[in-house]
This record gives sequence, structure tokens and C-alpha cells, in this order.
Amino acid sequence: MSAAPGQDRGGPAGRGPRRRSVSAARLGGASGRATGRSGDSKRSDRDQRRRHLSQNYLRSPEAARQFLTAVRLPSDGLCLEIGAGEGILTTRLAAMTGEVIAYEIDENLAVRLRARVGSRPNVRVVLGDFLAARPPSRPFQVVGNAPFSLTSPIIDWCLRAPRLTGATLITQLEYARKRTGGYGRWSQLTVSTWPRFRWELRGTIPRTEFRPVPRVDAGILRLERRPEPLISPARQAAYRRLVQAGFSGVGGSVQASLRRTYPPDKVAAACASAGVD
Repeated sequence: MSAAPGQDRGGPAGRGPRRRSVSAARLGGASGRATGRSGDSKRSDRDQRRRHLSQNYLRSPEAARQFLTAVRLPSDGLCLEIGAGEGILTTRLAAMTGEVIAYEIDENLAVRLRARVGSRPNVRVVLGDFLAARPPSRPFQVVGNAPFSLTSPIIDWCLRAPRLTGATLITQLEYARKRTGGYGRWSQLTVSTWPRFRWELRGTIPRTEFRPVPRVDAGILRLERRPEPLISPARQAAYRRLVQAGFSGVGGSVQASLRRTYPPDKVAAACASAGVD
């Protein structure tokens, strides 16, 4: 616990500009910007649009299959797909579960998506921003190719949704590793939510598997709600306060930070029991 509160919420893969939509910031930020050189005239209108909107898509069925090996959906379940694009994941998700609600904010893409999945009665295409959607009132999962710059708001949306059972997202690899202890420590968000959610890195996808190609590789991040929380609901607020105090960074160590809020003898005994310096 060495990060101060708020320092672990975004990092290089953190919040994007305010009010950017899911599809308008698709996986890659500024890496997809058009150059404006004369050679751009040879680039397709679709690629121009994708670069302008920072839209990066899985470029092959093989890459889609790789991602979907990490997705576990009940055969009769409900899946919300983020930024469905032209449907490279949508058609496969529809074959895996009972109902898919595919969100796409780009009107041109939504038209092509509807044409692609129109024959599938268990798919509903929504032209709109996923982040503005109201969570379903029945159990559901979220799956999708999350924009790097909007990963934190999407995760926050998932954590707040009371009936969400899990989410499997393509994120910046660094973000996924940070949330899952890949750097030898855990982020404040992970520790705060650990009694309710498991966080897991389920694979990586090379940046060359996207079009346009982003600057960094991607990770497959899995967020799964525990069947029963590790801490009773009545004690979770106190637990979050404990975590916040431990991550304050005041005093240079976890024990020093906690001693500012809790009795020193109890802090020493608890840290010794947990093997925390």
C-alpha cells in the first residue's frame, strides 16, 4: 500500500476527457490520429473515421476467438457489449448466451451492426453511449473492447451495478496488470473492492491485432463478483476507511499511516499477524 488516494484510479490508462463516449474513444487514444499528409487520401474513409474517433477494433476472427476464450457466459444469461462496432464479437456472444444488448454510439457502425445481426432474435442493438445506460434489473455480465481512456469510468459503472455478476474487458495491458497485482503490489481500487470482487488478468493481445494499431499491447481483464462477500455488508464501510487510511502514504509505511487513525498497539498486532511491515 504505497499509493496515495486517487493515484491509482487512472495512471496511463486512466480517465479520458469529460463526456467522451465509449465508441468515440475506442482503445488507443491519440495513437489513431490521422496525419493529414497527402498519402492519407489513399486511406479508406472507414480508416479515416476510425482514426479521427480513436476507434480501434480487433482485426481478425482469430483475435476475437482469443479474447472470447476468457469469457464465461451462462447459456441463458444476459450480456451487455461495450462498443460493438461492426459485430466481430457480437455474433459470437449471441451464440454463447441467451441475450446480447450491443451498445454502439457511431450511427454508421450501428447501421452495419444491425445488418449483420438482424437475423439473430437474441441480439438488440442500442445506438447510444454505454456509460449513460441504466444497469439491468436482473443478473448480467459486461463484455467488450474498452477504450483505454474510458476504462476507469467503465469499471466504476460495473462496480456500481448491483446485479452485475462479472465483466471481461479488453484494456490497456498496464492497467490490467496494475489492477491484478502484476507489479508486485495491488492498487487501492482493487484492495477496496476485493471483499466483493475478484480481479484477474486472463491474457494479453498484441497491439498488432487491432486496426488502427495502438501504441501499446492490450490485456484481458476479468472482474467477477463473489457469490458471498468476504466481509459482511455492515462492515464494508469501515473496511473501506481502513484501506483509505493505509493508502494515504502518510508516515512512509502502512503501519505509520494506520497509526494516525487506529490504536498503535492494535495496528502493530494486526500488521504482525498479516506479515505487513
